[in-house]
Amino acid sequence: MYNPFEQTDATFIVLRNEQQQFSLWPSYVPIPGGWTSQFGPSSKDACNDYIETNWTDLRPYVPNE
Repeated sequence: MYNPFEQTDATFIVLRNEQQQFSLWPSYVPIPGGWTSQFGPSSKDACNDYIETNWTDLRPYVPNE
């Protein structure tokens, strides 16, 4: 079975949702609802570096009410 996350030469993007959570995503797969592109397309390593640098608080974002 093909797994794009195991491909060393695959191209990825970084997605972010409304709760400010990030996700690594294959660049050829349509972006799911509720997510927006934040970085890429680029290599898996570059995308992972972007996530590590920019997603410093893993807790879901809760807006002030």
